[in-house]
Amino acid sequence: QVQLVESGGGLVQAGGSLNLSCAASGRILSMYAMGWFRQAPGKEREFVAAVTSSGRSTDYADSVKGRFIVSRDNVKNTVYLQMNSLKPEDTALYYCASRFGANSRNYYSYDSWGQGTQVTVSS
Repeated sequence: QVQLVESGGGLVQAGGSLNLSCAASGRILSMYAMGWFRQAPGKEREFVAAVTSSGRSTDYADSVKGRFIVSRDNVKNTVYLQMNSLKPEDTALYYCASRFGANSRNYYSYDSWGQGTQVTVSS
């Protein structure tokens, strides 16, 4: 099983940017597809973005398409989520997760999860 640790969250004004990181240990990250999910208080966990093990293919939720960019550096065993043009509705706890196989938007198909990093966007 892979251990994941997110970082880079914080408080930012609407229109600002943040770059989240997800560092992996325990297994070689290049074996896994990686997903980013978020959960706001009182809401279900929702898919944000995913990237295949090679990094060649990505997928985004419609709500973040054109604003967020997911990438990975398999040498550094790290996955990133660059978030631009942030909106108050992006406020949530952001998680990264890993799974074997292709990208997936279904959170229950992911095997390992980090503890999350809080993103708060003020209006």
